[in-house]
Amino acid sequence: MQQDTQHTAPLWLPTSRKEVERLGWDYIDVILFSGDAYIDHPSMGAAVIGRVLEAHGYRVAIVPQPNWRDDLRDFTKLGTPRLFFGVYAGAMDSMVNHYTAARRRRSDDAYTPDARPGARPDYPTIVYSEILKRHFPDVPVIAGGIEASLRRLAHYDYWQDRLRPSILIDSPADMLVYGMGEKPVVEIAQALQQGKRIDQLTDIPQTVVRRPLNEIPTGDTTDVVLHPYEECLSSKRAHAENFRHIEIESNLWHGHTLWQATGDIAIKVNRTNPPMTTSEIDASFDLPYTRLPHPRYRGKHIPAYEMIRHSVCLHRGCFGGCAFCTISAHQGKFIASRSKASIMREVKQVVAMDDFKGYISDLGGPSANMYTLGGRDLERCKRCARPSCLHPQPCSNLNTDHSALLDVYHAVDALPQVKKSFVGSGVRYDLSMHRTGDPAVDKVNAQYNEELIAHHVSGRLKVAPEHTSDAVLAIMRKPSFSLFRRFKVLFDKVNHKYGLNQQLIPYFISSHPGCHEEDMAELAVLTRELDFHLEQVQDFTPTPMTVATEAFYTGLHPYTLQPIYSAHGKEEKLAQRKYFFWYDAKYRQDIQRSLRRMHRTDLLERLYPHGGHSSAKPRPQRPRPDKREQKK
Repeated sequence: MQQDTQHTAPLWLPTSRKEVERLGWDYIDVILFSGDAYIDHPSMGAAVIGRVLEAHGYRVAIVPQPNWRDDLRDFTKLGTPRLFFGVYAGAMDSMVNHYTAARRRRSDDAYTPDARPGARPDYPTIVYSEILKRHFPDVPVIAGGIEASLRRLAHYDYWQDRLRPSILIDSPADMLVYGMGEKPVVEIAQALQQGKRIDQLTDIPQTVVRRPLNEIPTGDTTDVVLHPYEECLSSKRAHAENFRHIEIESNLWHGHTLWQATGDIAIKVNRTNPPMTTSEIDASFDLPYTRLPHPRYRGKHIPAYEMIRHSVCLHRGCFGGCAFCTISAHQGKFIASRSKASIMREVKQVVAMDDFKGYISDLGGPSANMYTLGGRDLERCKRCARPSCLHPQPCSNLNTDHSALLDVYHAVDALPQVKKSFVGSGVRYDLSMHRTGDPAVDKVNAQYNEELIAHHVSGRLKVAPEHTSDAVLAIMRKPSFSLFRRFKVLFDKVNHKYGLNQQLIPYFISSHPGCHEEDMAELAVLTRELDFHLEQVQDFTPTPMTVATEAFYTGLHPYTLQPIYSAHGKEEKLAQRKYFFWYDAKYRQDIQRSLRRMHRTDLLERLYPHGGHSSAKPRPQRPRPDKREQKK
């Protein structure tokens, strides 16, 4: 193993016994097991946790994608860690990674060398923990990452079509870390280092533990006691009522402890930490990442790495609160932004890479243009329980000034090595187009929109109106489609002004709760009239811990407890999805029959104005699945 001459740390965290021996280590403090390939990059969870622990003086090794089918030597090859094992299923929930919305097995895995499928089991959090506890029963096992985080309480599992308990019931892990794990994992390591037992660590923020039932508080308490799992099994209403509390607590600045009885065990979800400060998030991103896959993968292609190799993340969190999205459930709604200096340090690392050709692929984040944005009066934010700062209208306390983001763009573009910097992450046009009434802010935001379109689009700008029906959009917590129309006018105007021929690529979802077939027919007509032949489309996929998933499962909106329709069966879903591809001859007759059945000949005439033989030829764009699933 090579050594970095400027750091005592290895260039990569060790992944094998030979690498450990080359370092001269006679012990390892923490061994991390990851469902992903090991890419030493600040976008990859296992690398981040490993580097953070290393920065606090701990010796850390990573076992990426261990073989769970053979004699299990991958789980024992590095021996016993001094403090604990960490289990990380990967950057995606394993079931989203493995299966489509139609529950078909995927043929590739973006987080595995050469996209090879089958390198991890379903539910690695459970499988890896079981193996480790079988071989090392006395060593603490800490689960973390998005799979564990989103399954921390009772949740609907779409792929098994059943309500599952907290993953701590199915997994023998001793503790679960949810959300951004840097602070809790260091606190756990320090406590174990001081000689405390794992069963004594019951109150660390952003952790989930098992406790005796008699510890669930009764009477006057600030803790939130949820309906028991068994009650939720028999009452979908009880489960829907639970979710409102769960979502609110996951987004509070100062959250409260949640409890849920499950059999004879109490699941205790300790409160969230406040948002990371700029200095804290800088400290995480400024660690000595190589930004490269481990040398063990030399000569192999890892698709997820290709997506991020020349990208820079500016912040964490998202205050959009979309009903179908898991970002706020995992990262929170408050934005934790890096300093400009930290961002520029990483950009200079990128431009120094051997394969850098002058193009930054993404200056972004969960929502690309939320950098540094938040409440003007933070005291109001600390009391706020709104799940979205943008829906139904942008909060009056929200600062939407894009000046700091423009300053970053200008600083990056001023580097002589940078030919162009792109924004590949999703942009919230409802945020940048919001008229605040402050002439200075509105002027800056108009400048942002123009510079974004003119200088930071790699030929195609992807945005997410998600639907055309205002009724469906209200359930999604998205703005009216009329705002997308305004943005398209602006996009076309800027393209004309600069002599550009760029495409606006909208994302849409079918079968979302509240969406009927007639809504999809209207979507087809409206997008056709805007000259779109859709390619970035997705059938709604229920994932744990979203409003939309709970509505899909329970048939009730968690906030109103009013009935809500969702397309469940295969035929119902296909009946909605087909409207995305109205221009494909193989769907035409079926769509025509459906529109007549719904007595919507008005839509039929607008969709097929020449009796199904329109002279307008669709652009040759092949339908492709929505890549946002990669981010869940």
